[in-house]
Amino acid sequence: MSSIVQEKTPEQSAVETTHVVLPPDTNSHGTAFGGKIMQWMDIAAGIAAGRHAQGPVVTVSVDDLHFARPIKMGNIVLVRAQVNYTGRTSMEIGVRVESEEASTGAREHCLSGYFTFVAVDDQGAPKAVAKLVPQCDEDQRRFDNAEERRKDRLNRRRK
Repeated sequence: MSSIVQEKTPEQSAVETTHVVLPPDTNSHGTAFGGKIMQWMDIAAGIAAGRHAQGPVVTVSVDDLHFARPIKMGNIVLVRAQVNYTGRTSMEIGVRVESEEASTGAREHCLSGYFTFVAVDDQGAPKAVAKLVPQCDEDQRRFDNAEERRKDRLNRRRK
């Protein structure tokens, strides 16, 4: 049986997935359903959280999803997820979505969002996760911003 790691870097659990927007993924405008993109984001975030937690995780919240650009049928979608912050049992996963035009390779940022996951044991009870150790200025910026978002989420929940 593998031992639980006490500290991890964001890179150790980072995820990148790639999808193609097919006809069943689109609405009558020929653009991807927002729910389909959110599903892909949740899956990538869940993989990153599970890697960090070294076990099962559950989604507990999603924040700040703003669709800046439509994603068209036939486009390639890149979903990048990484752990931004860890608490005792919870993790914030930042997810960035880019659309790539298949014929030119041109990419554009379409949306980002923040997913909170909690690690759970075999009975579904919260369990502790490894401490996140930022490795560069960008990791530290993400960590600090995530810590502020966490405070905001907790304050909203208390109200």
